[in-house]
Amino acid sequence: MTRKPSASRSTWSRRDLLASSLGLGAMGALVPLSAARAQPAWPARPIKLVVPFIPGSAPDALARGLGERLAAALGQPVVIENKAGAGGNIGLDAIAKSPADGYTIGLGTSSLSINPALYRKVPYDPIQDFTPVHLTYAMPHALIVAADSPVRSVADLVRKLQAEPDKHNYASGGNGSGAHLCAELFKSMAKVSAVHVPYRGAPEILTSVMGGSALFGFPTLSTAVPLIKSGRVRALGVTGARRNAALPDVPPVGDTVTGFEVVSWFGIVGPARMPVEATRRIDQEIRKLLADPAFRDKVQADGTEIVGVGLDEFPAYLRRDLQKWKQAVELSGARVD
Repeated sequence: MTRKPSASRSTWSRRDLLASSLGLGAMGALVPLSAARAQPAWPARPIKLVVPFIPGSAPDALARGLGERLAAALGQPVVIENKAGAGGNIGLDAIAKSPADGYTIGLGTSSLSINPALYRKVPYDPIQDFTPVHLTYAMPHALIVAADSPVRSVADLVRKLQAEPDKHNYASGGNGSGAHLCAELFKSMAKVSAVHVPYRGAPEILTSVMGGSALFGFPTLSTAVPLIKSGRVRALGVTGARRNAALPDVPPVGDTVTGFEVVSWFGIVGPARMPVEATRRIDQEIRKLLADPAFRDKVQADGTEIVGVGLDEFPAYLRRDLQKWKQAVELSGARVD
């Protein structure tokens, strides 16, 4: 006679069969099929890299070079999107308000540290609204005059401006730009005065100085180095703490104006609460890239300096830089409404 299976055995078999059909194992919890499927590894689609400055600018060139190498490392296109305006605030705000899914990142710059002190109001919180991923580069500025200028050193310029207060112009790439802040801090620390003439970008600093409508200016090294090396403008100093490899014969401005040091930094940031998988992967790939001697030599040829402050240290750096620029902007008296 055939034995009838017990109720408990029959119940166990049905449950086991159902669980097995869902791929959960005999004792797995019953969950919807969609939740049980594995999520695709990041990145599974192209990544957008927001640049808060115009195409062809120094930050844009750095972002494109970095994006190209990141795309190769991550196996997905990195698409540059320029969102310029308001000293970088428009692009930074776009980064802060992007979906925090790892597919929109941005080029953070020292504007993120400077603008909260310089502008009466910014549309983002520099700490709460961003994920600092990796601080890649620093860019000193060059203090330049025309090639035929009688001013041949930083000390010469200081003496001339002290003797002729507000008789000379200086050119910048716009209100709130790095060149503007450099000059205002220089004026404050050297105890001199000059008239600010803002332009739309760094190239116009060079043409203004070469044409004689401005006595001096502080363009970024990457913008100025070709014209300095060709003899079309003269570099009096660099704004970093030490001499720069691209201009080894040019002294730091701080050798004359004690304590003067300004660099513009560039790094990758994202919106707050980015996925850990994405932030760590980007951080790791940038570390590998910056360790490549060929890449380092190419980047540093125009005066850019490799920094390489990673995911674990970048937030603390940003906090210190915010405090530094708050004090510097107050000292300079610069303000943008």
